[in-house]
Amino acid sequence: MGYVKDKDINEKLKWVQINADILRTMQSPRKAYWVAVAVCLLMMLCAVVAEVYQYQTGLGVANLNRPHMWGLYIATFIFWIGMSHAGTLLSAILHIIHADWRKPIYRFAEAMTTFSLMTAGFFPLIHLGRVWNFYWVVPYVSDRGIWPNFRSPLAWDTFAITTYLTSSALFLFIGMIPDLAICRDNTTGWRKTFYTMLALGWQGTDRQWRNFRVTYMLMACFLIPLAVSVHSIVAADFAMSIMPGWHVTSFPPYFVAGALYSGCAGIITLFIMLRYFFRLEEYMTVAIMEKTCKLTFAIAMVWTYLNLVEFATVWYSHDQVPKEVLLAKFVGPFAPYFWTMLFFGMVLPFALAFQKVRRHMPTLMVVSILLNVGMWLERWMIVAPTLAHGYAPEAWNMLWPSVVQWAIVFGSFGWFGLLFLVFVKLFPCVSMYEVKEMVFHRRREVNEVLAKRFRRRASDVQPGMGSE
Repeated sequence: MGYVKDKDINEKLKWVQINADILRTMQSPRKAYWVAVAVCLLMMLCAVVAEVYQYQTGLGVANLNRPHMWGLYIATFIFWIGMSHAGTLLSAILHIIHADWRKPIYRFAEAMTTFSLMTAGFFPLIHLGRVWNFYWVVPYVSDRGIWPNFRSPLAWDTFAITTYLTSSALFLFIGMIPDLAICRDNTTGWRKTFYTMLALGWQGTDRQWRNFRVTYMLMACFLIPLAVSVHSIVAADFAMSIMPGWHVTSFPPYFVAGALYSGCAGIITLFIMLRYFFRLEEYMTVAIMEKTCKLTFAIAMVWTYLNLVEFATVWYSHDQVPKEVLLAKFVGPFAPYFWTMLFFGMVLPFALAFQKVRRHMPTLMVVSILLNVGMWLERWMIVAPTLAHGYAPEAWNMLWPSVVQWAIVFGSFGWFGLLFLVFVKLFPCVSMYEVKEMVFHRRREVNEVLAKRFRRRASDVQPGMGSE
């Protein structure tokens, strides 16, 4: 009966109560929710002011020049692409292997994927400087016979982002259809009209459920290789070059592992916030958080291994230039940021190995944020040291990000936060129909165990063996 002591969700929940609890989150969040909305709007305002200033003045205000063609913009672009992978990818994998504990949390994780991609898409455009020329990276038919340069990383990223964003948004929407029908039947006014259109005439018939199950499973199977290929394409932006520190064959799996790592840390952060904002302790339980933390710890160890392999490959090679880039990280001007990244990314995850940490929400909140700080530093440590120490010594140049870059990066977190907060206000952040299935299966398991115990005790009582 271990699952009774450490259950993923309370099997005593009633289906009517599940509907009421989840629908309540779309109506009356705590005041902290509105404070978070205001903070996100202020962060976005900083980014808008900085981008308008950069647009009017030029990319010089961002300190982007040779050899620092990239910077915080591309590093943050990689970070947001990475954040997008854990939600849909883990949801698809856990759905295929029938891991029931994903059901109360996969909805907001998939939403995190969609909004991370919508945030990442801004940075290649901002990095262009001349934003109005973005159409050059879009594959379109031109009567002049001019096509984009398909060897450009910008074209690769366009394909990757649009394909993965479309698929992830469709996967999120398909999974919400039964819940949208529940919202339609329990609301009035403009919300009823809104949910009626999105529910697509869902009535819960046997045929609809069969088609829904098949479609959702097919989408999950399709998204797993797609998610891996998308971040491998982002890794190829670096690995296909001959720049020291980038021309590494292990970059695709290294990027995928880092993406899952930062995404899992983001899931923990959003898990705790939603649990507090909407009083969802009965659904987002400590047992589910423990499983998420264990998964994060396992992925962190894989990422740590790939990091160490990369360091060893560079150090024991005969190529001196990549070794100088590595030394610049270890003992050079980037050393404080590099060692901070190593501590947050490699050492801090060991805190998740302790049960007391996994069960203490305030501590987990701090740990998850620091993990993502480390993962953001890791992306910057990929971009900046290589550009500062290329093959030509005369081009060596230490150039730190400007206030404009920092403001836009800062505002991107506000944009993501605002999208997420609006989503959980308009749509159920917990899957109602899957939680009901989980409760049903849990009750059946409990009844089966109790029946086995009853039969075992009945068989132990032998007839005619009463007390003398």
